[in-house]
Amino acid sequence: MAFQKKLRVALEKHPSYPGVVEQFISGLESHIKDRSQFKNCLLPCTPARTEGSRSGKCIFVLPFGQSWSELHGARFLCSQWCMFSVSKIFVVKTKLTGILRFTQHACMVMLRGCLLKQGRRLTVPILDALSHLDLDAELLAEVRQSAMAIVPSVKLEDLPVVVKFILQNVRAADAVEVISDLRKSLDLSSCVLPLQMQVSQRKLKSQAQASSSMSQMTTSQNCVKVLFDVIKLAVRFQKDVSEAWIKVRCTITINGCFFLKVLDLIVLLLIHSTNSKNRKQTEKVLRSKIRLGCMPEQLMQNAFQDHSMVIKDFFPSILSLAQTFLHSAHPAVVSFGSCMYKQAFAAFDSYCQQEVVCALVTHVCSGNETELDVSLDVLTDLVILHTSLLMRYATFVKSILDSMQKLNPCQIRKLFYILSMLAFSQRQEGSYIQDDMHMVIRKWLSSSVPNHKQMGIIGAVTMMGSLCLFTLLILQTALSLQLSTLLDLVGYCCEQTPELLALYYDELANLIEKQKGNLDLQLLWMGILSVFSCSSFLFPVKSLYNLDEDETQGAIAINLLPLVSQSEPGRVTFISTTISPLCLSPCFRLLRLYTGEQNNGSLEEIDALLGCPLYLTDLEVEGKLDSLSKQEREFLCSLLFYALNWFREVVNAFCQQQDAEMKGKVLTRLQNITELQNVLGKCLAGECEICVCSGPQLCHVMHCLPFRGDNERWGTSSRCPLASEVVQLGPAELCFLLDDMCWKLEHVLTPGSTRRVPFLKERGNKDAGFSHLCQRSPKEVAVCVVKLLKPLCNHMENMHNYFQTILPNQGVVNESGLNTQEYQLMSSCYHQLLLTFRLLFAWNGFSQHENSTLLRSALQVLADRLKPGETEFLPLEELISESFQYLLNFQQSIPSFQCAFVLTQLLMAISEKPMTGWKREKMASLAKQFLCQSWVKPGGDQEKGSHFNSALHTLLCVYLEHTDNILKAVEEISSVGVPELINSAKDGRSATYPTLSRQTFPVFFRVMMAQLESSVKSIPAGKPSDSSEVQLEKLLKWNIAVRNFHVLINLVKVRIYSDDGYGRLFVEAFLKLAMPLLDHSFKKHRDDVQSLLKTLQLSTRQLHHMCGHSKIHQDLSLTNHVPLLKKSLEQFVYRVKAMLAFNHCQEAFWVGILKNRDLQGEEILSQASAAPEEDSAEGSEEDLADSTAEVGLSTAPRRP
Repeated sequence: MAFQKKLRVALEKHPSYPGVVEQFISGLESHIKDRSQFKNCLLPCTPARTEGSRSGKCIFVLPFGQSWSELHGARFLCSQWCMFSVSKIFVVKTKLTGILRFTQHACMVMLRGCLLKQGRRLTVPILDALSHLDLDAELLAEVRQSAMAIVPSVKLEDLPVVVKFILQNVRAADAVEVISDLRKSLDLSSCVLPLQMQVSQRKLKSQAQASSSMSQMTTSQNCVKVLFDVIKLAVRFQKDVSEAWIKVRCTITINGCFFLKVLDLIVLLLIHSTNSKNRKQTEKVLRSKIRLGCMPEQLMQNAFQDHSMVIKDFFPSILSLAQTFLHSAHPAVVSFGSCMYKQAFAAFDSYCQQEVVCALVTHVCSGNETELDVSLDVLTDLVILHTSLLMRYATFVKSILDSMQKLNPCQIRKLFYILSMLAFSQRQEGSYIQDDMHMVIRKWLSSSVPNHKQMGIIGAVTMMGSLCLFTLLILQTALSLQLSTLLDLVGYCCEQTPELLALYYDELANLIEKQKGNLDLQLLWMGILSVFSCSSFLFPVKSLYNLDEDETQGAIAINLLPLVSQSEPGRVTFISTTISPLCLSPCFRLLRLYTGEQNNGSLEEIDALLGCPLYLTDLEVEGKLDSLSKQEREFLCSLLFYALNWFREVVNAFCQQQDAEMKGKVLTRLQNITELQNVLGKCLAGECEICVCSGPQLCHVMHCLPFRGDNERWGTSSRCPLASEVVQLGPAELCFLLDDMCWKLEHVLTPGSTRRVPFLKERGNKDAGFSHLCQRSPKEVAVCVVKLLKPLCNHMENMHNYFQTILPNQGVVNESGLNTQEYQLMSSCYHQLLLTFRLLFAWNGFSQHENSTLLRSALQVLADRLKPGETEFLPLEELISESFQYLLNFQQSIPSFQCAFVLTQLLMAISEKPMTGWKREKMASLAKQFLCQSWVKPGGDQEKGSHFNSALHTLLCVYLEHTDNILKAVEEISSVGVPELINSAKDGRSATYPTLSRQTFPVFFRVMMAQLESSVKSIPAGKPSDSSEVQLEKLLKWNIAVRNFHVLINLVKVRIYSDDGYGRLFVEAFLKLAMPLLDHSFKKHRDDVQSLLKTLQLSTRQLHHMCGHSKIHQDLSLTNHVPLLKKSLEQFVYRVKAMLAFNHCQEAFWVGILKNRDLQGEEILSQASAAPEEDSAEGSEEDLADSTAEVGLSTAPRRP
């Protein structure tokens, strides 16, 4: 300070003052032009005041204490800035902010902005120094923009400093814009370049060069980690930044399509792990992006592989999100969650891997079906891709054996496959797992509980498959010995129980089918051909369904009647080698799969089984059933059941053979199946039906179905070289195949419930009857159906042509010469065809990115029916439009309301990918056409029943949701259709809407009330700024809505029916949306407002009468709504009073007390007798607790 004082006095007393100041500054500038002298000037020249404090002031700080020198400080210091290397700049950056006062900060900012644009080597010290300055908004925006401009080109090690400066200087108003620009500028792909180069450098360069490359990669990863640490700090302590990151990811689009980068996923994980308040919102954004397909699994794989060091810090959030996603009902979200587990296991350390395995085991033991299946699939992928890593945590996986009671057969197969891979892939390490598996299998097989024995058989056969596989790979005698031991053990435990032996054969067949070409079949093959040898017949038999001309003594036959007879309870079996009929079909399936595997798919060696006869009994049961005892009838039903099972397995086996004779026999067997099903139906009269479900191969029969010509009405024939006999595929066979396919598609492609099983409540086996099908994934089944779309389209066009001749007028059957049975079968085939298409295109798996090609293939088949050969290169939107138009052409030939319902659902599934304006119009028109059509059966009866009402509800919702004016549509039905119904006869219906009858009135009422309440919510609330025209338009909409509401509420008088609370919901919507409009439009449109309120008041009075009716008649369906309804009616009264007070017209308001009346308007007697003399024109005041006030408006309110 003494030096400053002396310098100031000397300069002020100088004769040439103030010019001497300029001379002093010029001399100082000349002095510091030398780099060494400038460096010395920046060093401290005064001692520190206290020990441990910063060094003293430099020489520049001393003269800059003078006000006259501050104007020149920034100028001559910055002129020397670029003279120094980056290694010396730290001296300047630490002193500069202390040298300059606040008044010079703006000048320095402009100078440093110029320096930022000139070179990158000064970026870090400049931005570091600028972060210590207090800048105004304009200067800050300018400097931030300069920093943003250099983000794409800045060095990786400088990137965290730049991003930190940008994020630290974000204002709430422009946070979204800044974050959006920063997201576009940040490119993490350059950060992984060293990693990609390293693999090739290891092979081509020396060890030293490879080591250098590894060092570069580590440096790169460290820089990226520092970058996300900077972002993490900003997200944690700056609320605006956190919310801006989320908003930007909600609105990112490129050319109308959503687009996300690796950066987006990492930042969302960062926000989820940092801010607990934003976790729900982050999960919502992730779910939305995954469902829309803009966050594919490949993006997540890139994030984990390239930035594992960064993502590892977010492992708790990754684990939490993966667990949450596995609870989702959407397959894309579930798949994403499973992929998170797999990537976390592959990319992180042993602690994280153990946590992943423990989480998966917890899912398996949770009791949730979807979680269980997905978790086992993830473990299966891990054991295939990372066997040695998963082996470390085999103890956790093995613990699932304690929860086997929760697993179905498919899940048991998956578990034992996982354990077998761990046990046999690692020779020494897996020995203890082998011992545990053997102990568990022996325990189950020796159990007296049938379910435990079944689990033991499934586990043993799965273990056999792994043993066979590893025996071929490593040729170990010990493994072969284990296999032989297992075979003997399972065979011994099953030989006395037909059900278990049948399961054993079935599991062996599944193993052969799944492990094609990877098994030594000789190790598994057993003597099963003895099943088909002839034996002594204990009962009179009849040879039926023989398709072979050769009936010599050496011909084979299926001895079904003797087998069933000997298996009856109480029968004495004289032939010890006789097999149970339960084992017949599984044994044949094993035989044909073994034969096909040995002969490249050819079944010529066993083709005699396709046409051989069955030894049954006389099946002419007409008039004989009443004479049969219960035991005899049950025996006959069992015989037919086993015969049907045999034929279905035969069709499954030979349906894909290319030989023409075999194809003809397969079609004949289909006829045999339908005939036997009819006989079985007669035998089961009054008893429970037997559901015969077979494997998924039956749908392949569609490939061998003959197709009609364009001029044929339906069906055709396929000539079989059997004595020139013509084999026809009739409606019964087609209906059988389509019904079988629909059952399978509904089971596989329809998502199941994701609800957890309640405690102590057993879970039903939803896979019963579909054990073979459940071993196929939904995608495999969908691929199979897509391959069948062409023949399915041919059959549906057949149906279209057939019904166009039968239904010349819409829905009216031409009964002249009509075969009713044929009509019903064809109608059923049409329904099943439409249902097959709907089940396929409504599959939610099409929303996943990896299934987009399959969706395109399916749509291309439909579009090709309209534009043959022109659809290969059409964009997806045009394929959807063409497919929609193709299916829409079938509307004129729909024979039943159920077919109309399914066609509407099918078009909805197609049009929602996505829904456009013209499609909405077509959907509304189609739904209205079906509603206005009379649906009459061939016998003349109208369609009705619970299924009809359910379909009607959906169809009416589709019409009202897709029409361009819901209020007009509701008004048309209520003002045209309902009066026609009221004026019709007792069993009559509306002429305009034939689907509206007294039985379906509740359906129409419920849907119209719900849609009316929903539509008024779309009317914008009134604003003070609305013009008179806008107010009038809104009033007109509300006037129509209130008029419709009044008509619907008054219908309760005609038919007592609960409004299910829709009346209250409408009143609440009126209070929330319409009353603000009336507040601001009362003065300009007084008459319209008054008319609107009086019309609504008529409806509220009827609602009050409904409350009285519920009290008198103790109607629980209405009583539940009374308290809330009365509260809403009371709020309506006071709200109208507030509106009038707001417009200074409170004199126009008066209140009367409504009497409690019933729906017909009659006063409730209990109240009338209590105080009849108090009744007056203005309303009675008795029983105020049960009465409701009514608002009144004078006809000419006084204006202020």
